Amino acid sequence: MADALMAWNAGEYGVALDLWAPLAHDGVARAQSNMGAAFLEGRGVERDPEKAAAWLRQAAEQGDPGGQRNLALCYYEGWGVPQDQIEAAKWYETAALQGDADAQDMLSWMKLVGGGCPQDYASARLWAEKAAAQGRAGAMARLGDIYHNALGVERDPVRSAEWWGRAARLGMAEAQAMLGAAYLAGKGVARDPLEALHWLLRAEAGGAGELATGFLREAQAHTKPSQRAEAARRAAEPLS
Repeated sequence: MADALMAWNAGEYGVALDLWAPLAHDGVARAQSNMGAAFLEGRGVERDPEKAAAWLRQAAEQGDPGGQRNLALCYYEGWGVPQDQIEAAKWYETAALQGDADAQDMLSWMKLVGGGCPQDYASARLWAEKAAAQGRAGAMARLGDIYHNALGVERDPVRSAEWWGRAARLGMAEAQAMLGAAYLAGKGVARDPLEALHWLLRAEAGGAGELATGFLREAQAHTKPSQRAEAARRAAEPLS
């Protein structure tokens, strides 16, 4: 397993699959999960969602969290299995309960919007907190939105800005846009048009221009040329 993982990480997908295949046929859950992921992504083999789902199911039923999460993805997207959000939510929760951060993040989102499971703001926040504790920026941004929109909690601009800030510093463009808007309005943080413009420029560069555009124009209108130059300088620096 270790040799196969080294080969995979080195881009030697065929070598990794040659090592995993006999283990997977012998019932090793992690090898089955990895075989499924390879067929799902089309790495080292031709992409085959049906074979991927078959391998992932074997791994998932043996309790492998990666297999459970990827099987959930197959059901969510309809890859190799009939599209079924209820089944997707079931497998995401199974993996989430084992501590899989990506599954926790996705389950949080599904519970927030009621996709494949009843809408449950409290559970959405709980799973987002667990995923955020494992460094998932999407979960951090979602917590910012939850406190901003008072979804099952009291509206809390300070907590919103704190969570958006954590996600923004990890490079999430949507959170950068919301943090910029918070600085622009002075909601949850001290009003600071220059800092607002800095984060909004990052958001625009990161692909969240549609969300940032209106705030960006306002921030530019409330800053001097020297401040705009400073904001651009900050936005060009690598995130710490």
